[in-house]
Amino acid sequence: MRWLPALGWMGLIFFLSNQSDLPHAPGAWLDTVVKKGGHALVFGILARLYLYALQGSGAACDRLRGWSFALAVVYAMSDEAHQAYVPGRNPAVWDVLIDAVGAATAMGVHRLLAQASSRR
Repeated sequence: MRWLPALGWMGLIFFLSNQSDLPHAPGAWLDTVVKKGGHALVFGILARLYLYALQGSGAACDRLRGWSFALAVVYAMSDEAHQAYVPGRNPAVWDVLIDAVGAATAMGVHRLLAQASSRR
């Protein structure tokens, strides 16, 4: 049951990656910022959902954060591979790196919040 949010989010990512063309922001620079920021945000959320699924009812630890990060990066790689077969889309290593930054940021923020919470 704890995996349902992650699986649903993965389905949303797959659906969006399967679109030949996504809406564009006005201006190339803004479009790039919005899309790359979206990549980081979406995979940050995915990493957090993986952590939720993996931790069960126990507390999250760095090992689980590492696994959550790794799973998000593996899914990012599979997402880019999937885009190779979608007309109008192209896989990009750069996008995987941005996705990894988003996942790492989410796990880092989670760790900081957990540390702050434990100090109280």
